[in-house]
Amino acid sequence: MFHTVSLAVTLAVTWLLLSGYYTPLILGLGAGSIILVVLVVHRMDAADHETHPIHMVGKAFTYFPWLMLEIVKANFDVARAILQRDMPIETKVLRVDGSQRTDVGIVAYANSITLTPGTVTILDNGHSLDVHSLTPVAAEGLLSGEMDKRVTELEAAGAWEDGDGE
Repeated sequence: MFHTVSLAVTLAVTWLLLSGYYTPLILGLGAGSIILVVLVVHRMDAADHETHPIHMVGKAFTYFPWLMLEIVKANFDVARAILQRDMPIETKVLRVDGSQRTDVGIVAYANSITLTPGTVTILDNGHSLDVHSLTPVAAEGLLSGEMDKRVTELEAAGAWEDGDGE
């Protein structure tokens, strides 16, 4: 029930922020849409900790700024590699192990790697990922395990004791 209510609140807040219109008709249509979506999701029994990972929100406030900083640093690395006369580009395909336990954690790890310039996740092997890296600095960053550790902390943040959060 918690995930259903949090889904409704999340949808309402998102809709209000993105809409920008607050007339009675528009508010009524928005409320009706949210109620319909929440009823369908509840009927499908699809509101759980995997499809609506509300438990990750608290840790996300520290994870996303760190990720943004890593993206900026990787942008400078890629720009430097491209602009240097000798172009120190050494592409590699690496297999990095992930310590995430859920699909949400693995997807967050793979997407975080792909969002970082100079690296692209090309294959998910369960708990390891095949990643293409453009520069040695990008490869070293992946092999250091810092991103894996941080995504695992994000995944575990507020995890439910009984596994389903209900």
